[in-house]
This record gives sequence, structure tokens and C-alpha cells, in this order.
Amino acid sequence: MQVVREQIMRALTAKPNSLDQFKSRLQNLSYTEILKIRQSERMNQEDFQSRPILELREKIQPEIMELIKQQRLNRLCEGTCFRKISSRRRQDKFWYCRLSPNHKVLHYGDLEESPQGEVPHDSLQDKLPVADIKAVITGKDCPHMKEKGALKQNKEVLELAFSVLYESDEYLNFIAPDKHEYCVWTDGLNALLGKEMTSEYTKSDMDTLLSMEMKLRLLDLENIQIPEAPPPIPKEPSNYDFVYDCN
Repeated sequence: MQVVREQIMRALTAKPNSLDQFKSRLQNLSYTEILKIRQSERMNQEDFQSRPILELREKIQPEIMELIKQQRLNRLCEGTCFRKISSRRRQDKFWYCRLSPNHKVLHYGDLEESPQGEVPHDSLQDKLPVADIKAVITGKDCPHMKEKGALKQNKEVLELAFSVLYESDEYLNFIAPDKHEYCVWTDGLNALLGKEMTSEYTKSDMDTLLSMEMKLRLLDLENIQIPEAPPPIPKEPSNYDFVYDCN
């Protein structure tokens, strides 16, 4: 009955001009939809902005970030096929790069054609120790984007370009197949260097996973008001006669 009452109240809030509009609004406000609205409103209540909840979020965030980091590194271990863009701008050559399972070496090499599935480490001729990587460069700062005519390419190519600087002035240049792979690889490489993962996908994953984890941990607090401050510590008892020595 509470759900039915809420359906009617929410339908009337929209101020329907006719009975048909009112009925249509009621049909859209199904039981499932009401539950979603309640959950969304609950997450925006003052309780979720209280100090204990904010402290819990801060405590959970490092765990979620470590989970995202492991996902990125696992994805690098699977590897990705990248396209090579020649001076003639022909995109008919491929190369593959993947991280070793121990996260210490990048294996890469040229391919005749786009592979179906993962490429084994043994078939990739070149290696780059992670310890030799100095920095990760992105966008128009990449060496292969500074070449003659490169900046005249469409904006999408610039947004998918990144390079790995190693030794003094040697570079391993990448152009990701899409934005998702770009974020995965730049996040993963930064994680290997001990730097912060700052891609938009990391922020999105953090928001999603943190929201889910908070909901799970607060399930038992349904309809319970969370106090702003912890309860006071009770005074010490007048005596400790209730303590027994079992020996």
C-alpha cells in the first residue's frame, strides 16, 4: 500500500492534464521503478553526507583504487594490437604489445595482420624492461605526433596517441585503437611507474564501484539514523568485583 500511495503521489506531482496522462504516468512508475527512485534518493539523503559515512568512503577508496589498478595491469598482460601509421598514412601494418605476467617486461613486435586473440610472448621479438621506463607522454607531446604532417591528422588520432620514454631519448610510440584502450594502457603504465591513474575511465570506475560497495555495506542500516558523533564512553565502574581470576 505504501508503494501504491507513492505511485499516486508521484504521478500527481507531474500535474497530468487528463486522466489518460495520469494512467500513463502510473504505468511508468512500476514497483521496480519506485525501488530505484527510493534507492537513489536514499543515497542523496543527509545521512550519506554525515561524517561517519564520509569516513567510510575515504577508508574504502584505496581498496577500490587497488582493484582498478589490478584490472588495468591484468589487461596489459593480455596485450593489445596497435596500428602503425607510416609516413604515407597507410594503416595496413600492425604491432602487438603486452606486459609479462610478473609485470617486469613489455614484450612487443610487428605482425603481418591483425591477430585473432592473444599473441604469445615467444612470438614477440622485442623487449622493454619496465625498470627502464622514465615517463609516459600523451597527445601532441608525443614524438610521432610532432612529425611533419602528423598534427594535420584528425583530433581523434591525437587523443589516442601516447609514448613511453626510456633510456635517454628513446621512445616506444603507440596509437590506441579506441579511447577505452588508451585509458587502460595509460592507466596501467602510470601504475607500473607508481604514478596516479587519472583517466576518465578510472574516475568512472571509482564512482561505480564505490557506490556499489557503499550500498552493500549499508544494507543493514536501512531506516536507521546514523549519528554525527560516536556514543560517549561510559564511566568506569566504582569497583571491579565482577572480575574473576579463573586461575
